[in-house]
Amino acid sequence: MKLRAVTVFTTFLLTLQSPALAAGCHPDRALFHGRGAPVEIAVEIADTQAERAQGLMFRRDLPSGQGMLFIYESPQPVEFWMRNTLIALDMIFIDARGEVRHVHPMAQPLDETGIPGAAPGDAAPERLMVLEVRGGDAARLGIVPGMALSHPALPQDQALAPCD
Repeated sequence: MKLRAVTVFTTFLLTLQSPALAAGCHPDRALFHGRGAPVEIAVEIADTQAERAQGLMFRRDLPSGQGMLFIYESPQPVEFWMRNTLIALDMIFIDARGEVRHVHPMAQPLDETGIPGAAPGDAAPERLMVLEVRGGDAARLGIVPGMALSHPALPQDQALAPCD
């Protein structure tokens, strides 16, 4: 019992010393902040050209609450499609500040129609990240444009919800 109390207290102190841990900033987690409680999604990272090209193709399942976070070297206009993707996906498009700028719900499996990363008329269409989650998860979890993402891959000096 005493060891458990020491462990809990030590964890508490480490959390105080590390704002990144306190904020929930971990490379394998996407943490969205909005009006309600934060929303956490377990993510696989796709940050190379080869990983982004492969994406979630040929997967037969994506558990709810999990996704793939595509990270680009710099903000840019992006367009996705569903070639060889066997499951419906929601696509969450995120700018360099971590702001959710556009959510494309229920992209249909195998559809090769381009899905732009910006809503029509968006004056700043560049995206640094795209998060793909199971179709319907964005609505179920309440992820909407205007929410802020905390993630260590964002430029922390620009982030709306920085890790530190």
